[in-house]
Amino acid sequence: MKPRIIILMHYMELGGAEISLIGLLGALDPAKVDVDLFVYSHQGPLMKFIPGWVNLLPEIKAYSMLERPLRDVIRSGEARVAAGRIVARFQHGAYARRRGPVDTVDDSIYQYIGSCLAPMLPAINPKQEYDLCISFLIPHNYGLKNVRARKRIAWIHSDYSTVHVNARKELPVWGAYDYIASISSDVSASFLKTFPSLKDRIVEIENILSPGFVRNRSNEFSVESEMSGEIKMLSIGRFCYAKNFENIPLIASALVKNGCRNFKWYIVGYGDSKLILDNISALGMENHVIILGKKENPYPYIKACDIYVQPSRYEGKSVTVREAQMLGKPVVVTAYPTAPSQIRHGVDGVIVPLDNEGCARGLARFISDEPLRNRIAGNLGNLDFGNEAEVNKIYNLLGL
Repeated sequence: MKPRIIILMHYMELGGAEISLIGLLGALDPAKVDVDLFVYSHQGPLMKFIPGWVNLLPEIKAYSMLERPLRDVIRSGEARVAAGRIVARFQHGAYARRRGPVDTVDDSIYQYIGSCLAPMLPAINPKQEYDLCISFLIPHNYGLKNVRARKRIAWIHSDYSTVHVNARKELPVWGAYDYIASISSDVSASFLKTFPSLKDRIVEIENILSPGFVRNRSNEFSVESEMSGEIKMLSIGRFCYAKNFENIPLIASALVKNGCRNFKWYIVGYGDSKLILDNISALGMENHVIILGKKENPYPYIKACDIYVQPSRYEGKSVTVREAQMLGKPVVVTAYPTAPSQIRHGVDGVIVPLDNEGCARGLARFISDEPLRNRIAGNLGNLDFGNEAEVNKIYNLLGL
């Protein structure tokens, strides 16, 4: 009999982890493995791209409420979930007061939520014992406590040098997994600074992305009516601290002050755009920075741009950077800690300083250096974006 895998995922919205999961599902061979997919909440535009051969397990109401507004959880009748989330919030609050302020993003709340909720959630497909359980996003408590499996693997998508976690509380959960999948060597290194005892559990499996999926979707429609300009730059992502989009108008303003005016910088994404819009207005960047909003299919926009820019404060390993490279686009990323694990400076992209002025100077040089941009685009055309080696790592864990 073929090995049976279960994969746990929160939802199928337009995020890097979700895109990576679609790539993984597309790369797995149904002749070699059977796959059950448990999506906590059946929502998001990527649901329709789950391959037909994958067995999508029914939604369980309690799991679908894990990230819904608390008032909706209470109205739905899931009192235990609501109570668990409230307890987690109080426990985390007490920890945060004892700990004091931190100078990185506070992700420690997720472990409190997982610890409180896992014991009160129902088992997932309890009649089935799996050969491998893959927990694709934190918290990993549910894959540990609520699934019967012979082996388990938990995924790391974050750069742990940029986030704060309660290591004492998280270590028993990570440590209970047989394997920990890291998406890059830099992500592994930052994770192991927090959890050095888990070095022997690390298996590096890069984001598994489908070049065919990206290229086919990039041809679905034209965006000429939405994107114009001599130099069209593009950034994609959620409007959040990590992506640093609120500083795009400031970087654009510095570009203009330095004499670079022949560009338009488009932003595709979703979330609270007020700060970005305020900065656009305050700096008079309306003709240079344009928010296009959330797009179910961002690939035609990547295809139409001249330069893809990732101005992030931090990344694990950016999926959209890789997708832009698949479409042959010269890429500029800021010097966040894991940037060198994804970009070979001057070969398949360039790395510029993270501060606004430095970023603007680097962008200005790149915009004016057309031969370099063409050389990078040519290099990208010669790269192999295949995933066979990464998928084989999963097969190896199953003894295939």
